[in-house]
Amino acid sequence: MKNRVDKQKDFEAIKKALEASTNVFVASFEKITVAQDYQLRKTVRSVGASYKVVKNTLAEKASEGLPIAPAVTGLKGMTSIAYTSGDPVALAKALVAYAKTTPAFTFKAGFVEGRVVEVSSITELANLPSREEVLSKLLYLINAPAQRLVSAVNGVGRNLAVVIDQGVKENKFNQ
Repeated sequence: MKNRVDKQKDFEAIKKALEASTNVFVASFEKITVAQDYQLRKTVRSVGASYKVVKNTLAEKASEGLPIAPAVTGLKGMTSIAYTSGDPVALAKALVAYAKTTPAFTFKAGFVEGRVVEVSSITELANLPSREEVLSKLLYLINAPAQRLVSAVNGVGRNLAVVIDQGVKENKFNQ
C-alpha cells in the first residue's frame, strides 16, 4: 500500500500531465490481458503520446480547476488516460484502431484542444486526415498556381523559340 508521500507524488504527476496536455482520451480497459496492455502502451508511445492508469478519485481531484474537469468527473470502473500535446488525430486513430481489435477497451470521454468531446466524436476525429496530410494538401494548393505561372511563362518563350527556329530552317528570315 502506498504511503502519503507516494500518493502526493502520483497526484502531482497526474495534475501536471493534465495541465500540460491539450488532448486527453479517457478510457475503460477492463478484462484486457497484460500482452494487450503492453501493445496498447506501445501503440500510444508510437504516436508521441503517454498512457497512464489512474484512480477515478485521483483523476477527479487532479483535474479540479482545469478545463478537463467535466470529462473526468464521476468516473466509474477501471480508468486510464491517454494524453498528448501533439496531434490529437494521430492519437485518436491509434486508440480507435486498438479499440476495434480489443473490444474490452472502450472510451469514456475525450478532451480535445480545450473542450470536452463526446465519445462518438472520438471516432469521427480518428477519421480525419492527419496533420501531415492536411499540411501537404495545403502546400500543394499554395504551390500549384506558382507552378502554372512558371509553365505559362516558359511556354511563351519556348513557343517563340520554336517559331524562330522554323523560320530559320525554312529560310523565311532573309538578312
